Amino acid sequence: MPQMNRRNFLIASVGAAGLLSGAAVTLPQLLHHGQQRPLATDAGILVILTLYGGNDGINTVIPVTDNAYHDARRDLAFAPHEVLDLDGRLGLNPALAGLKDIWADNQLAIVRGVGYPKQDRSHFRSMDIWQTASPTAPASSGWIGRWLDSSGDDPLRAVNVGSVLPPLAVGEKHVAAGLSVSIPQVPDDVAETLDALSSPDPRDSPAMAAVRSNYQAYKTTDSAFSAFTDKPLPDPTITAGRQLAEDLDLVAQCVKAGVPTRVYMVTLGGFDTHADERGEHQRLLKALDDALAPFLRQMGRTAHGRNVVVMVYSEFGRRVGANASQGTDHGTSGPVFIAGPRVKGGFYGDEPSLTDLDDGDLKTTTDFRDIYYELLSGTLNSDPEPSVGAGRKPIGFL
Repeated sequence: MPQMNRRNFLIASVGAAGLLSGAAVTLPQLLHHGQQRPLATDAGILVILTLYGGNDGINTVIPVTDNAYHDARRDLAFAPHEVLDLDGRLGLNPALAGLKDIWADNQLAIVRGVGYPKQDRSHFRSMDIWQTASPTAPASSGWIGRWLDSSGDDPLRAVNVGSVLPPLAVGEKHVAAGLSVSIPQVPDDVAETLDALSSPDPRDSPAMAAVRSNYQAYKTTDSAFSAFTDKPLPDPTITAGRQLAEDLDLVAQCVKAGVPTRVYMVTLGGFDTHADERGEHQRLLKALDDALAPFLRQMGRTAHGRNVVVMVYSEFGRRVGANASQGTDHGTSGPVFIAGPRVKGGFYGDEPSLTDLDDGDLKTTTDFRDIYYELLSGTLNSDPEPSVGAGRKPIGFL
């Protein structure tokens, strides 16, 4: 079992939220709540988009004029004419044309060099750190879970779209509601994390034991169904991208209807690009762009949508140099995107050097907890300290 607190990753079917005192909800139920008790039109809404696998930030926000980039990446590097120029030095991956337009409208903030001290290269531990906001020791609750614990009793304040309840959504007293809309097509990197963390633990409470049992039952049922079909599996990138677009469409419906939810959580997996990265990474980023850019445009045209702020992050970046398989290995810091009508677009945080490295990895220039601090205070209008601790400060993108 990876070194994690037993509550830090909740492996679940759609019933998991109910098992842990949350609420399993349907879209009609959410829309009904929007009619009965609509969210105030000036209330901020946070959408958290997790990129599982470790997104290659260097080939997402590309230092295209830096010779060290081309020396380190060789066949993975993009030429200046290929990138979407941002400031003459940095450019977006060509797959992110929609987000480039959001940047041009001054509604995309790119926070650079984001990470934490003594970065861990394990998917499991690093995602746990990001989602619990606890770099030094395992924590029993997520940062949004602690916000839930400190901000009231409404079970719909946070909604996770999908059948896997992430650790950030779990508090000591409350958890996010779960909205599951289809049988999930789980990318390999996410599935490996779930499998590793679904083993029985003698310390489990009855509720957590039931959650783990539910996930194992889902796996058994899924395997049984798979045995009866000879159809080839769909391209996971296409499937995951389509699912993200559908998930964000559900979020958009809820936001426009005034559903009394302040935090929505969605995911896109597949970013563990150890081999043949260039094409696969571009397909993943295009899936992100095709889903996120239209969502942001739609939000800008609605009353509640103009209060939406989206955060896009991954558990770590990739190493500076390419590996022998035309991919990249687990690294450290990377960029975080903050987008929406409320956002003051531009660059935030110092750009990490490609030559002044920490054992071949980028140095961290921005602590991820400072991003959380600003989202909690500026979007959710809450005291950030219960979620991220003392000593944090805003970055300035809101």
